[in-house]
Amino acid sequence: MTRPHVVPEDFPREPSPGLLPGTQPKLLVREMDGRYYTGLTNEELWTRYDACEDLAGQLAEYALRKMSAAGLSLDDALRQVEKGLKAKVGAGKWDFSNAEIAWMLHRTRKLLSSM
Repeated sequence: MTRPHVVPEDFPREPSPGLLPGTQPKLLVREMDGRYYTGLTNEELWTRYDACEDLAGQLAEYALRKMSAAGLSLDDALRQVEKGLKAKVGAGKWDFSNAEIAWMLHRTRKLLSSM
């Protein structure tokens, strides 16, 4: 028996962004297997969380290397991590929301404090 995926409560659960023109109110939904969904499915949410958790771990290891090699403080290392992360997202290389970026930076700080 497999355990269900558990996404922490503090992970962002943003609705899917969408804009539909017109004067009548519209509901943005997707049809999948005969069901209609707004926002992310549980599996999609898990996939996004898993990617963010994995990247936060990698960012923590990177920041730790920078702190020991270049003598950076925790705050300076995290500023570099944030700058690089936002640059990748801004260039379209990575697809993370602003809320996910904030969550990863918070998670990276938390991981570093336990290392």
